[in-house]
Amino acid sequence: MRTAATERTIGGAHEDSRARHITTPRERPYVHGYSDHEARRLTDQADTLAALLHAGTVYEPGSRVLEAGCGVGAQTVHLAASSPKAHITAVDIRADSLDQARARLAARPHAATVRWHQADLTDLPYPDASFDHLFVCFVLEHLPDPARTLADLRRVLRPGGGITVIEGDHGSALFHPDSAHAHAVIGHQVRLQAAAGGDALLGRRLQPLLTAAGYAEVAVRPRTVCADATRPGLVDSFTRNTFIAMIAAVRDDALAAGLTTEAEWERGIRELRRTAEDGGTFHYTFFKATAVNPGG
Repeated sequence: MRTAATERTIGGAHEDSRARHITTPRERPYVHGYSDHEARRLTDQADTLAALLHAGTVYEPGSRVLEAGCGVGAQTVHLAASSPKAHITAVDIRADSLDQARARLAARPHAATVRWHQADLTDLPYPDASFDHLFVCFVLEHLPDPARTLADLRRVLRPGGGITVIEGDHGSALFHPDSAHAHAVIGHQVRLQAAAGGDALLGRRLQPLLTAAGYAEVAVRPRTVCADATRPGLVDSFTRNTFIAMIAAVRDDALAAGLTTEAEWERGIRELRRTAEDGGTFHYTFFKATAVNPGG
């Protein structure tokens, strides 16, 4: 049986000392990259969608929560804010992402206990049934075998404990004015993510994935963003700065892979941006799943 690592306090939070001594986990391709721009996009996305995605996710005082794949801490700050008396362990495969997450959380007031650990989600250094809850947000879409990851995570969840999983699905993007060229540039991002071993259409698969991984009481509900002229803040923060910014960032990779020409790309991204202008609308659906580890 694996044993938990010792901990030390850093800036009001905690870090597992073992994270500095274990062998660096094997990293997988991340289609969006690890630039400062991407870190800001992830943070803006989390802040923009916090009310939509985190509604109903509150953990009881003293509960042990594992955030699997915390990245730069964009979601961690909202977990800590909504469950101030929970004990959160945030795990990611990259040490530099954990450094950013630690700094991001230190800059926001919170009362939760947060511990940081560098580890691979398929080889977590925790005993069986170590946690009461699991939180997995925008992680499975980047993994080659999400079903295996969910099964590995179930090992550290106590019987009767719950899991929350949130994923998007690029196939749910609907907009006006409609444009085949705009849909094409979105499709290029989907193909690039698939080539990196991920699935940008994973939201629609949450129920069968969780069921196959052995979870019970699986429930999946849509959380839809509707951005139009009546919500100008959402048009700017989500349509422009979250979704279109994500698609625009893969331009060079799409050209290098021969998926499109420069002229075709520019037309598609221009027509996608038209959805954020006067008279345009943009709609996108996230899927939030909850389930239970049976046996409790």
